[in-house]
Amino acid sequence: MYAVLDLQTTGTKTSWHDRIVEIAIVRLDETGKVLDEWCTLVNPDRDLGPQELHGITGAEARRAPVFAELAGAIAERLAGQLVVAHYLLFDAGFLAAAFAKLGVSVPVDEDRGLCTMRLAGHFLPTASRSLKACRAAAGLGPHREYSALHGARAAGELLAYYLERAGDPPPWAELIDAAGKAEWPVLPVTGIAPVSRRRPEEREPHFLTRLVERLPRQLNPRADAYLALLDGVLLDRHISASEADQLVGAAEKIGLSRADAEFLHHRYLSGLAAVALADQILTPAERLDLDGVAELLGLTTADVDRALADAAAKPAAQPAQWQLSPGDQIVFTGTLRPPREHLEVDALTHGLRTARKVTKQTRLLVAADPDSLSGVAKLARQYGIPIVTTTAYKAMLEALLAAVR
Repeated sequence: MYAVLDLQTTGTKTSWHDRIVEIAIVRLDETGKVLDEWCTLVNPDRDLGPQELHGITGAEARRAPVFAELAGAIAERLAGQLVVAHYLLFDAGFLAAAFAKLGVSVPVDEDRGLCTMRLAGHFLPTASRSLKACRAAAGLGPHREYSALHGARAAGELLAYYLERAGDPPPWAELIDAAGKAEWPVLPVTGIAPVSRRRPEEREPHFLTRLVERLPRQLNPRADAYLALLDGVLLDRHISASEADQLVGAAEKIGLSRADAEFLHHRYLSGLAAVALADQILTPAERLDLDGVAELLGLTTADVDRALADAAAKPAAQPAQWQLSPGDQIVFTGTLRPPREHLEVDALTHGLRTARKVTKQTRLLVAADPDSLSGVAKLARQYGIPIVTTTAYKAMLEALLAAVR
């Protein structure tokens, strides 16, 4: 009968190449009772836009199917149903645009569905337009905003409120009949499972668990390539999901087992310990940094203790550390805080160069999300250019200032 729809998107305009990043469909019977729910993240194959609002990360979106892989399942769920949304003009426009990119049209628009926001003018004349305000006026509790599933549920409850007061048949009975007869394109249903958001307590499995368990072998010189990649990955003291993929790919290409990788992680940690003890003083900040790196590498604080003891007993040559130099080219991408323009001016005052596109001459990409799906980030990974957050970038600027003084 009713299919309540809600979307999260990368922006507000399909004409600006914005895309759907999450879609939820809650189907109701004629009384407003929930029949079933369906929700999935959608890989937009571009930057995720206002992540501070929808809260979807690149690590989550990259696991999700693209819209083309979901189109059949979506069409199947909406066929024969009267589509409902709060601000239907927006949701219907994005959904129709997504199908249009696949070369098909769908019977979804503002005139062929129900908009709970517009209906509020009749059922809740004193309420303002937001879903939150309409629900409050209807005596319904607050809901989680910027979540497609919670939004669809909330709009569905509001529709049920309207149905109780609309009479039988409801004023939109003709729309229900038309929706039941509307022709939807028959698209293949891929059977790809929906991908939901991770709960806050859920974490990515450590990338070491993805390496093959086999006997360690004598490491060849190419293992240095893995260490060099590790150096770039750990610039911001964070291993993003895409960086974990890079490390696993590099290890498999070189032929490293899990034991081999663990050996290299110990070696890397020993190098950092030697740097920390170069002045014969271990500060609390240096110890905290070593503990943090150890955790990222799947090592323990006991491993840090051993690395420090070895470094104190046998001082080793300090490994070269990655750092910015005057004249390096920096590229900024995503919705950054502070804004990109401010960061670019700051970079120029520190003797760096800035660009809007990544090339092989780019030294560093600063992104709002290290797992960004933007074309700029994809190219940076292809060229092996480190991707860091603004927080890590600021620390690099401080190191650059210290080096040139």
